Amino acid sequence: MKTSQADILILPGLKGPDDDLWLTRWERKLPTAQIVGQPDWHAPNASEWSARLGGAVAQATRPVILVAHGIGCHVVAHAVKAGIDLGPVAGAYLVAAPDPQAADAAPAHRAFGAPALTPLPFAAALIAARNDPHCSPERARAFARAWGAEFVDAGESGAIDSAAGFGPWPEGLMRFAGFLKTIPSVQ
Repeated sequence: MKTSQADILILPGLKGPDDDLWLTRWERKLPTAQIVGQPDWHAPNASEWSARLGGAVAQATRPVILVAHGIGCHVVAHAVKAGIDLGPVAGAYLVAAPDPQAADAAPAHRAFGAPALTPLPFAAALIAARNDPHCSPERARAFARAWGAEFVDAGESGAIDSAAGFGPWPEGLMRFAGFLKTIPSVQ
């Protein structure tokens, strides 16, 4: 699949889109991409954010590819568990999922609730760093197994955010292109 064949819905994490972050840059660079807005970027709510995702998917005119960062990864899993219609979704590219149940989890991550560990009914890849301050590599691998996602080790990349130096993230865009190649095109 090519980016031009899909509606790319981007789900930022806590604090929302950051002008320097790779996902905001991707939205500007990829003509079929758009960020799914949320009512309060500082207080993620699983039900509200999942409903917003469902509404954005319902507006899609092509197969949907989800690109999620941070708590946005959990929004995808919660939407599946809640039974929200994500029928047009062909794949999910998940980056740096935090562990809301970690002892040192950010209060907003903890308030989001327990992770939904439901298999995703579409192709998925979870990219995670060995030194992510919000999730241990073991927990990230457990999320990938539960979701049926391919696990991609991003090395020593922190939270894969702008604070960790991931503004443009060309390697991530190349990995995304590789992920898209695994998804059959719809004629």
